[in-house]
Amino acid sequence: MIPLNQNLNALKRSPIRVYTNLAKEVPGCVMLTIGEPDFDTPDGVKEAAVAALNQGQTHYAPNQGTDALRRAVAAYETRRGHAVKENQVLITIGASQALFTALLGILNPGEEVIVPTPGFVLYESIAAVAGARTVALDVTKTNFQITKEALEAAITPKTKAIILNSPCNPTGVVLSRESLQAVKEAVLGRPIFVIVDNVYNQLCYGKSCPDLSLDAELADQLILCQSFSKPYAMTGWRVGYLTCPEYVMDRLLLLSAANIAAVPTFVQAGAAAALESDPSDMIRTYDSRRQYVCTRLKEMGLNFPEPEGAFYVFVDISPYGLTSGEFCTRMIRQAAVAAVPGSCFGTEGYIRLSYCCSSESLKIGLDRMEAFLKTLPRKDTVQ
Repeated sequence: MIPLNQNLNALKRSPIRVYTNLAKEVPGCVMLTIGEPDFDTPDGVKEAAVAALNQGQTHYAPNQGTDALRRAVAAYETRRGHAVKENQVLITIGASQALFTALLGILNPGEEVIVPTPGFVLYESIAAVAGARTVALDVTKTNFQITKEALEAAITPKTKAIILNSPCNPTGVVLSRESLQAVKEAVLGRPIFVIVDNVYNQLCYGKSCPDLSLDAELADQLILCQSFSKPYAMTGWRVGYLTCPEYVMDRLLLLSAANIAAVPTFVQAGAAAALESDPSDMIRTYDSRRQYVCTRLKEMGLNFPEPEGAFYVFVDISPYGLTSGEFCTRMIRQAAVAAVPGSCFGTEGYIRLSYCCSSESLKIGLDRMEAFLKTLPRKDTVQ
């Protein structure tokens, strides 16, 4: 056998997919695993893509993205307070490729990326491909917020970036202004990038999300990654974008062009239409589901950080004395309801529930979960 790139040895199949596939082996299993909107893409977005196809927009797009979509993104970001120009926008194959481009573009072998943990598993995989490593910043003991003391302790001469994902996957927690100020004070003026993973930024409930990408003082250190998948129910379209300082764009554009050439032209027409659409009806539905799920979980005597955004709840199952993997495997096989172990996000003793499904499915799934819990002894109630 001919040896491959040794950095690939660190890669593993997505654990979210692993548990989803396990659940598919159980007839009628309720899937509370994948964070994919159950809505269809809005009609106006689909119609814009169809119109582009009918107009012959089937040829290569520019490597950086069409002028129309980059203008639309720049206008959208500027309206919300993140002032960027068209030449600072790169259209990507979803947020995943935006993150790959950003991290591969800035990381050298041996460098480090700080990831507030629990956090999205993809960050570690990308760092590994770059020959770098992630440094977990455990936030479970600080109410899932970042403290300056803990962050400073995690920074070393090898630190190249910190990734912020707020609202967070898997917790739904929104980083507070105090957390963001701690990050700013720790990195401002140092050779450290702030990667803002904003894929759930539009899915905030009851209030707006504080956002470090809006801080002009950090503009030269900030790379924003965004996706159309979550707020506009466009997961299958695979389109997103990143924004970055002008001095960074030249290299990131070349890296992206070498990787994908460009995002399909007619897809970009649909994405531009999405930025003019209103996702508020979907957001209200997610919020209603969130309230229902949280109420049910509290009635079961379970604890979790209060989710203020995204569409996940990160539930503490440590009182049952099982690893999160054991808990999820048993719940799939014995109760026909599927969740994702917290270990998949770097934190043991929790499971992630997604409420991207119908209210009927949520009720069935939570009913089954409640019955399953009654079969398990709790360590905190044993006399």
